Amino acid sequence: METLVPVELYRKMGVIVGTQICTKYMKRFTYKILPEGFYLLDVSKIDERLRIAAKFLSTFNPEKIAVVSVRVYGQKPVQMMCKYVGCKPIVGRIIPGTFTNPRLSTYIEPDVILVTDPRTDRQAIVEASRVGIPVVAFADTDNKVDMIDLVIPANNRGRKSLALLYWILTREILRNKGILPPDKDLDVGPEEFMVVKVVEQTS
Repeated sequence: METLVPVELYRKMGVIVGTQICTKYMKRFTYKILPEGFYLLDVSKIDERLRIAAKFLSTFNPEKIAVVSVRVYGQKPVQMMCKYVGCKPIVGRIIPGTFTNPRLSTYIEPDVILVTDPRTDRQAIVEASRVGIPVVAFADTDNKVDMIDLVIPANNRGRKSLALLYWILTREILRNKGILPPDKDLDVGPEEFMVVKVVEQTS
């Protein structure tokens, strides 16, 4: 089976480059450790999980999908995906109680959430888990994946990587829904999903 985008593009955009730490669960998605100690993720497994996630997410009413990114480099990709798919973006700080406290003005009741990084988006994952909302997450080699229902292994820190990942997922959801023909791309390329380079604060 052909990959969703050329393998070389996954490599060029840094999607396969993990960290120097690998959790037990994430080891199954790696295939090599570089001399510098960085783990590399298996392209075929990234591609397979993107397909599975797109099929899963396409079964939901778009308005009931919440897409989360505290991480700066994930915020534009999230907003672009939500613009095309019609889902709800939650970017920047996550207000405690967003999924659990109906008295809040920011309260929403999604049927599923997609998060950019299990570490920075932890608040959203904990709340979703508490009220039984399934969680899909991009996870790097050093991420813990407890409370996550569907893991998409990938570099979830790089701005190029996140742009490509969200672009692919957006396109595949729209294809699965029949909004885009199977051989058509979005009317913009992955670069339009990319945030302008900034110095990102770590958290």
